[in-house]
Amino acid sequence: MKAVIPAAGLGTRFLPLTKTSPKEMLPLVDKPAIHYVVEEAIQAGIEDILIITGRGKRSIEDYFDKSFELEYFLKKKNDHQKLQEIQEISEMADIHYIRQKEPRGLGHAILCAKKHVDTEPFAVLLGDDVIVSKVPCIQQLINQFQKYKATILAVEHLPKNVLHRYGVIRYSSQVDQLYDVQDLIEKPPLGKAPSDLATIGRYILSPQIFDCLIKTSPGLNDEIQLTDALNLLRQDEHIYAYEFQGKRYDLGNKMGWLKTLLDFALQRDEFRDEILSFIKDYKNL
Repeated sequence: MKAVIPAAGLGTRFLPLTKTSPKEMLPLVDKPAIHYVVEEAIQAGIEDILIITGRGKRSIEDYFDKSFELEYFLKKKNDHQKLQEIQEISEMADIHYIRQKEPRGLGHAILCAKKHVDTEPFAVLLGDDVIVSKVPCIQQLINQFQKYKATILAVEHLPKNVLHRYGVIRYSSQVDQLYDVQDLIEKPPLGKAPSDLATIGRYILSPQIFDCLIKTSPGLNDEIQLTDALNLLRQDEHIYAYEFQGKRYDLGNKMGWLKTLLDFALQRDEFRDEILSFIKDYKNL
């Protein structure tokens, strides 16, 4: 199975930083967010990864490329540990790139992958969501796909006051963590969501989604919405939603990123005690 990682968005919530630096390159201590997303795909056995980029996103390509000058410098310093870390990044997987020439929404970004994916089911992982779990989230979806041979969406129960930021499912039946999707509503008005199950940034999509994306007219914000295309697909195929196991970190806004950064730092023994001491001192000011 191939993976598609859309990374062409403008990242307006992080301006002015994202004027020159991609949101996907926001650091989580010493790795950018997109590194964790690529790692998740690799841990699920996916070795062919397509990243959809856009103007101003060249640093993503540079990050996963070889850096001869840096490797030479580290060799000269005999810093073998850092050298190995740098070399492993460029050898993680076969990573390809296609540019979305204008920001026309998630659906259009995925449509850009049509020639690369061809006629096979494929995984989609969004960089806004970093997910920590024993079994990689995308692997959990692959496991469900292998059972049902249908499009699988990752979902999570969320508080009612944030559902208007997400796509939300309406479902007809439930078996354990699996839901039979009857409808998807993109960013429903407050109090109008059909359930508290929101789609998050992990999908296994049938290749028929491309025909549906081609037929989809621009919707919310004049963008090609993946949600609208999924509703078209649902007329011909089953779509299921799976409540994944794991912890999702939302990097879609500044506060989400700050909380994630702090949590990731606290999980590192080299930083934990000093950070906790700093927080304690700060509270006592």
